[in-house]
Amino acid sequence: MLEFLAEYGLFLLKTATIVAAVVLIIGAAVSAGSRGGKMEQGHIEVRHLNERFDDMAESLQAIVLDPAEAKHLLKQKKKADKKDHREKKKALKKRARDDGEDEDVRRRIYVLDFNGDIRASAVSHLREEISAILTLAADTDEVVVKLESGGGMVHSYGLAASQLDRLREKSIPLTVCVDKVAASGGYMMACIANRIIAAPFAMLGSIGVVAQIPNFHRVLKKHDVDFEMFTAGQYKRTVTMFGENTVKGREKFSEELEQTHTLFKAFVAEHRPQVDIDAISTGEVWFGSKALDNQLIDQLGTSDQYLMDQREQAEIFEIKYEVKKHWQERLGLAAEGAFIGAIDRAWQGLQQSRFFS
Repeated sequence: MLEFLAEYGLFLLKTATIVAAVVLIIGAAVSAGSRGGKMEQGHIEVRHLNERFDDMAESLQAIVLDPAEAKHLLKQKKKADKKDHREKKKALKKRARDDGEDEDVRRRIYVLDFNGDIRASAVSHLREEISAILTLAADTDEVVVKLESGGGMVHSYGLAASQLDRLREKSIPLTVCVDKVAASGGYMMACIANRIIAAPFAMLGSIGVVAQIPNFHRVLKKHDVDFEMFTAGQYKRTVTMFGENTVKGREKFSEELEQTHTLFKAFVAEHRPQVDIDAISTGEVWFGSKALDNQLIDQLGTSDQYLMDQREQAEIFEIKYEVKKHWQERLGLAAEGAFIGAIDRAWQGLQQSRFFS
């Protein structure tokens, strides 16, 4: 019986693998066939975070507090909300009369998320979000970017930093909050901000440049495989994966890395003049508290606490650019989920059969 269960578990695992692979192939083929079609346009989604915070507080009060006390607090809040609404309405009318020069209108905070991979692919959404904000934001408002990135390609993060710089050029205050990591290209983006806030154990810095490449020349030579590369221009290729790298080529490649590092240092020094650029541009990474000592950041804290502290003085809006997925993409994601789920279930069955044996 136990042997039968073990064999049955293996059969399930093989069957699930084959079925899921077929579904994935079909999904990929359909998706590839649709790529030549019209691209789906994205849209901006806005969430009012003040309301979210209020809903959280009301839910907690309804469960934790005495019913009479919860009812009293809710009544007080409704009264305060009505008063706040009247004041906003009055201030907006006054702003219209004064051609938008009223200081009584509550400022707005626009919150963006940037989770960076090695290619900074989130920049495609970031540019749309910033463009949307620039249609409305005033210099009395603020943009908060919750930034998480360990860095990546120089040109990709250079573009991402340039997108943030659009806000600075319009004199809109920019705050960057780092809860986990802003290193290398991530810090290149962060240093654009008027103010950088980081959690005590967030990692920041890594102001350096790295490049690494495997070389298979000796393997090819051992197996009598020739590799030929044709270029026009003395330094079109300095080092390669398959050819024999020369001393001159390595020296040129190192020179290019040094030039990139020099540009990186100059960029940070321009936007964070308070830092000792030679001391902090060694490629090292610092935790939040040490980063504060080195003036890489301005304040310790989390993005959650910063936004909670601001909710009484500002209207806070989370801005996201969303692109509707084609049905082919959804099919691919569903197939992937089915594949993982089937493998997991089959593996659990197999493990149980082994356990009982």
